[in-house]
Amino acid sequence: MREVAIVGVSMIKFGRYADRDFSQLAAQAGLEALKDAGMNMKSVEALYSGNLYATSGSGQRILQQMGQTGIPVVNVANACATGSTAFREAYFAIASGAYDVAMAVGSEQMGKQGLLGSRGDPATSLEGRVGSYMMPAVFGMAGMEHARAHGTQMEHFAMASVKNHFHSTGNPLAQYQKESPLDEVMNARMIAYPNTLLMCCPTGDGAAAAILCSMDKARQFTTQPIKIAASVLTSDPWSVRDETLADINTLTRNAAKIAYEQAGIGPEDLDQVELHDCFATAELLHYENLGLCDEGMAGKHIASGATWIGNKIPTKYEEDIAPFVDKTYKPKTKTVVNASGGLLSKGHPLGATGVANIAEIVFHLRGQAGARQVEGSKIGMAHVIGLCSACTLNIIQK
Repeated sequence: MREVAIVGVSMIKFGRYADRDFSQLAAQAGLEALKDAGMNMKSVEALYSGNLYATSGSGQRILQQMGQTGIPVVNVANACATGSTAFREAYFAIASGAYDVAMAVGSEQMGKQGLLGSRGDPATSLEGRVGSYMMPAVFGMAGMEHARAHGTQMEHFAMASVKNHFHSTGNPLAQYQKESPLDEVMNARMIAYPNTLLMCCPTGDGAAAAILCSMDKARQFTTQPIKIAASVLTSDPWSVRDETLADINTLTRNAAKIAYEQAGIGPEDLDQVELHDCFATAELLHYENLGLCDEGMAGKHIASGATWIGNKIPTKYEEDIAPFVDKTYKPKTKTVVNASGGLLSKGHPLGATGVANIAEIVFHLRGQAGARQVEGSKIGMAHVIGLCSACTLNIIQK
């Protein structure tokens, strides 16, 4: 397997684009990524397109906008991990030696579609058993299970929303760039306890792209290529739990173990993570799933400030959060989480999210993240899960 590098990335601002279709959004992101890499379409040998809602041929439709050069196109759909799975396919195409340059693009046009979910197999569906298989309910139940086992309070979960909304004010590409203090998050309309409206990610439209090269080829375009140190995809192993309560943890824990082994690092080596905070409860669960803190410590971990930019609680929020701080707690890691504002602020156009998370990490590794820059960032992780079930983890480093 050859070493693979990222030489170009782009993300368009997530939001609502009623006057444009997904292929136009994706083409914009793809052309901007090519410009970032110092290439044109003639350099690209294969395209991997991640889009969940396009009926068919998403990649071919995107090429019609960027330039049809006759290259092979692979269209990918894999729940919320759609874009990051397309990225992983491009990674293996380069690593295997099949191609020297490939583009991964993730895109989606969701508009104002409602809550995600499906009934699944009636024999094992949550519908009629414990409430709902809609995603807000799934992640609400997962949060309550953590609260039952570890005493995590609603305020702890709400802090993820406070943090990510605060981080978003430094990200001009985020769908929303507005701070939300703790009392505002707590008192927002309840969606699925303990997640209020401000603890749920918005739907919308968007696209992101990445140009991948063999390391040898990358050095023709940059003196500082960004290395892909690990790229992992997992699905759920069977368990009794799956029959009554969706398991959103195991596939991430399995992926994290493999990714750390591939990269030769541990969670303590990560400077930042862009993780899948589709709901505030999910963020805290993934602290433990990724090894950023010990089992049951997620609430104490976020209250310690370890996951905030600068690894501390901003002065303006200290008073609100102080009652929930355990001064005896010593953070296992000081890894900034969701400096972009996360899905809670950045938005979650399903097929675009995975590539956008990778682009965000690249911005920081290059020192191009502006007001939200994680200073000295050298190693980052991009994480996405899709139910049911897929998890991608990509570790990238300078």
